[in-house]
Amino acid sequence: KESNPGTIVQYIASPCMVDGAQDNSCYTLDRVFWSFKPCIDGFNFCKPIVQVDGTFLTGRYHGTLLTAIAQDGNRNIFPLAFAIVEGETREALIWFFQLLRQYVTPQPNLCMITDRGT
Repeated sequence: KESNPGTIVQYIASPCMVDGAQDNSCYTLDRVFWSFKPCIDGFNFCKPIVQVDGTFLTGRYHGTLLTAIAQDGNRNIFPLAFAIVEGETREALIWFFQLLRQYVTPQPNLCMITDRGT
């Protein structure tokens, strides 16, 4: 946020448990959402269609990377926002869509495409 003013970052963290007790000096990142300012501004020049999809993270860190993309006037893929969540759960997707709507895509008459059903 310091090197790219206007960038949006929202996160949810919970205190670590050490020897069965809550340690408020250490936190575990549960969810994080971010959208870069040029992506937010550039969406005004894209088609009013947003596609959201997730991919599993493997290896040391687990979770799901959610991405929201649009298409610009030259039919190029235009990234809008990203999030790392615990999985493609209903709660995680609602959280992602609320932040996406609040910070990136506030305009009406927007088509959202996702593989999560109706």
